[in-house]
Amino acid sequence: MRRFACCLVALSLALPVRAASLTWDESKFDADFDEAQKPWEEIQAQLPPAPKADTLRPFTVDAVSTNRYFIDQASLSVGADGVVRYTVLIRSSAGAETINYEGMRCETSERKIYAFGRPDGSWAKNRYARWERFSRNLQASYHRELFNAYFCAGGEGLAPLKTIIRRLDSGGYQGG
Repeated sequence: MRRFACCLVALSLALPVRAASLTWDESKFDADFDEAQKPWEEIQAQLPPAPKADTLRPFTVDAVSTNRYFIDQASLSVGADGVVRYTVLIRSSAGAETINYEGMRCETSERKIYAFGRPDGSWAKNRYARWERFSRNLQASYHRELFNAYFCAGGEGLAPLKTIIRRLDSGGYQGG
């Protein structure tokens, strides 16, 4: 009987150790199994050539703005990571130009400036490049206009490149 009692004690001590080693970490299973749970990863952006006059497509931001806005169609791309990348050129009424290479995420209403254009056609990488939220309702914002009328219009998420180009040629989202 004493031997049987010792075996029971030994078994009861061994079972919790065995059970602990077989516990299931459900959070790891869900993250590995469910595609929607995997963290978003940005692909590496390549800087495009400087914009040329014949590839610039104008777009309107605000009726009272004296600035003129252009997207360089040659730099426009839609990445597998869900980011539309583009070069924007802003020309003031005095003729000064600002050129940025940027990305926009429709899913999160964020934008990122990858680089700033230099007068000689080269790029200065943005050392502080990070994704920043922008207001889709802000008046006189070219990001708002690109989001609502060209890249992410109609609540459909990021539009295919062909649709974005069509919208740039036709003046924006036409409701369908």
